[in-house]
Amino acid sequence: MVKIANGELSLVKKKIANLKGQEIEMSINRGRKKIDIVNATVKDVYPSVFTVAIENARQPLQTFSYFDVLCGNVVIE
Repeated sequence: MVKIANGELSLVKKKIANLKGQEIEMSINRGRKKIDIVNATVKDVYPSVFTVAIENARQPLQTFSYFDVLCGNVVIE
């Protein structure tokens, strides 16, 4: 697997677009020292955000911005 974190915004967008439909492992920094590690599938890719379907979650479809990945709040492995 390729770890996606920190880099140029256009590069992050391309890497996530290439993962569309694939199962990934994500580390999500929710704040206040709470980090969730989840298995998810990249569902859709839009110009500013991307959506993922997270297994066994209260909200199964969640949206993240590319800046979340760029800043390290979301790490895709």
